[in-house]
Amino acid sequence: MTSQPSATSQPPNIEPALKALADALHGEGPAVELSAGPDGNVVVSAVETPGFEDAAVVVRTSGSTGAPKATVLTVDALAASSVATAFALKGEGQWLLALPLQYVAGVQVLVRSLFAGTRPWAMDLSGGFTPEAFTAAALELTDKIRFTSLVPTQLQRLLDSPSAETLAVLRRFNGILLGGGPASPELLAAARDAGARVITTYGSAETCGGCVYDGFPLEDVLARVDGDGRILLGGPTLAAGYLDEPRLTADAFFEEDGVRWYRTSDLGSIDATGKLTVLGRADDVIITGGVKVSATHVQAELEKLDGVLAAFVAGVPSEEWGQAVAAYVAVADSSPAGLEGFTARRHDALGALAPKTVLAAGELMMLPNGKPDRLGMTVRLDALHQGK
Repeated sequence: MTSQPSATSQPPNIEPALKALADALHGEGPAVELSAGPDGNVVVSAVETPGFEDAAVVVRTSGSTGAPKATVLTVDALAASSVATAFALKGEGQWLLALPLQYVAGVQVLVRSLFAGTRPWAMDLSGGFTPEAFTAAALELTDKIRFTSLVPTQLQRLLDSPSAETLAVLRRFNGILLGGGPASPELLAAARDAGARVITTYGSAETCGGCVYDGFPLEDVLARVDGDGRILLGGPTLAAGYLDEPRLTADAFFEEDGVRWYRTSDLGSIDATGKLTVLGRADDVIITGGVKVSATHVQAELEKLDGVLAAFVAGVPSEEWGQAVAAYVAVADSSPAGLEGFTARRHDALGALAPKTVLAAGELMMLPNGKPDRLGMTVRLDALHQGK
């Protein structure tokens, strides 16, 4: 459960971060990396970036599937991203920072504000993300044109709030960028019904954050799918590479016919209108007993079951099967009776594809940026499976 912000809590001081970012973007200071200090305030660190020209920001990837990588973002890439975002949103305005600054979505709130010449406002996250803290911060905004970036969990909490004031401030945003993970059709429908202007985004630190809005690439951004179904993204918003990781850089980025591309870890399809649909991660195929199983499919089927709030599915090593399907499931009723009922329902729904190992909890493990902690949950599932 998220604690309430105290009466004496204050928004973080983002002035040092804005100053350092402005200097880096103007070529008057070193590249910077932002992180959160133990007191909740922003820590600004100068970073040397040998081998990279015009580096402005270093952002760590989320680390949801492994060790975070230090992604180098250049002035030109950030400028291209900001211009394309403003074009897509039909204007520039004041941004509310509701995400941690150590991740690209948080950094981009400040970068877009600097390019637009507007003053961002940071909400108090010392007590975690709460509708009360978000509402208080949103009421501080003074510009008529307002934007913010959220992850699905945050938006769900805001929509679930009984406060009419929270829904009122949510409706005042001209655009709410929603990224960091897939948003369910139910969540998007609830947002529309509440009058919130939500734009789903797809991207990563390697693309300066979201570069595909509501399925369509931003201005000058390219998207295609290779022969194996993997999503490739190209254009001026791409990162320069990974700091001190030339091999990883070469694996992830390549040039073809004068265009630079980033090879994502996701599978997708593009329809006749050019709309991109993300189908799941390229590494989510579980081969168990010689049968290929889509973790995304199993997850979707589990989340259809009554009492299942969310699910994460992964393959874990198995002496008998090579890999075994395992699931970390957030359930509404974690009592023995509730879990027994869930076990029966999962076998009825999935048959032979039903996860052999299940860890049930009140909620999924999450990273600070609001993404599921895929690595952490996989480790827990592996330990549980091997202990059987």
